[in-house]
Amino acid sequence: MKAKLSIIGGGVMGEAILSRLVASHIYLPSDVCVSDPMPERRDLLAKKYGVQVTPNNLIAAEAEILLLAVKPQSLNAAAIGLANAPAPCIVSILAGVTLAQLEVMFPSKSIIRAMPNTPAQVGAGVTAIAANALATKEHIEAVRQIFGAVGKVVDVAESLMNAVTGLSGSGPAYVALMVEAMADGGVAAGLPRAIAMELATQTVLGTAQLLSETKLHPAQLKDQVTSPAGTTIAAIAQLEKSGLRSAMIEAVLAATRRAEELGKP
Repeated sequence: MKAKLSIIGGGVMGEAILSRLVASHIYLPSDVCVSDPMPERRDLLAKKYGVQVTPNNLIAAEAEILLLAVKPQSLNAAAIGLANAPAPCIVSILAGVTLAQLEVMFPSKSIIRAMPNTPAQVGAGVTAIAANALATKEHIEAVRQIFGAVGKVVDVAESLMNAVTGLSGSGPAYVALMVEAMADGGVAAGLPRAIAMELATQTVLGTAQLLSETKLHPAQLKDQVTSPAGTTIAAIAQLEKSGLRSAMIEAVLAATRRAEELGKP
């Protein structure tokens, strides 16, 4: 059966998108095909979601929309079986791979780059998209619907996609590291590990929600918590002394540079 959506690569992000699309009834399981080289992975996805599976990328490419969800380093190998892909719309979530590079592999196609992040697994992700000149309004709206199922969708110029990768694409790892460090601090101060982790996780979650809903500038929220000669200013002074702000900026820039490197032949 010809699929409406085919996903090349059934890894973490491919499954995250698949799970939310099926759960939100945007696509019926029978309308989705996943191509993956690993038999155990195909079996798991077929049993868990009821979707079509195949080890053959070209069979999967007989769809209305083809979503590339392999690692950037695996694109050339995957593209060998997709050179004549019949799908009219190609969507790529590959870090660093440009629209121009994709147009060489898939000439005369609607092509849309997307950079989601792992909170997509719980429907709390954010995805930036950029389309080529041949992308139709219908295809762009279809892609918005796909990634809207896993969180928010924002439009960016393609020239900024590597920066998106460095900030939100890699960002969940920065936040996870911060939560772990906060919990370690709580343990060092005497809290049981489980309670420290719960406090750290909920603090980050609640603060992000507060910033999102109130539209407060982070500096305003920081000032609300920081009283004269209090505990918070003592902590902030230590963070500034340790270079937290600079370290975070440099982390985003390093990830951005790496995304640029991944896109080079």
